[in-house]
Amino acid sequence: MLEIVAAHVTVIAATLVTLAACVLLQYEYLVLAWRRLSEHQGHRRVKVLYGIFSVLLLHVVEILVFALVVWLLALWPACGSLEGEEASTFRDYFYFSAVTFSTVGFGEMWPVGALRFLCAAEALTGFVLITWSASFTYLEMQRFWRPEDMHPGSQQGRK
Repeated sequence: MLEIVAAHVTVIAATLVTLAACVLLQYEYLVLAWRRLSEHQGHRRVKVLYGIFSVLLLHVVEILVFALVVWLLALWPACGSLEGEEASTFRDYFYFSAVTFSTVGFGEMWPVGALRFLCAAEALTGFVLITWSASFTYLEMQRFWRPEDMHPGSQQGRK
């Protein structure tokens, strides 16, 4: 009984630390990306590619963080495990984390035990962080696609 309580407390603590780490990572990374985009004087299409690839890379790193935490917690059986398809390698945990973070949730693997709390929080966090990235991308695209720059005779419209 004490081991189960300790496992639940561990999962809750790991969840809070992971959430804080990913939110702070998202904030700092987007600030850095915004600065780089603002300072870049090159072609707008390059800036668009940089912005999109930046947020994709950011989410891959966040997925890796969650996968690592789920994998580490699953090493202690009292915390729970992934059921369904056998999750034997870190790649399996990464895949599970990616479908959870993106809220796709194909369903061939699912958490049992205390890990359910972390995985539910990952889905909610992924939804919020992906939405945040979409908002960031939208705001950046507004700066690139000004109506006055889109006229055929405009020099910047040809970039």
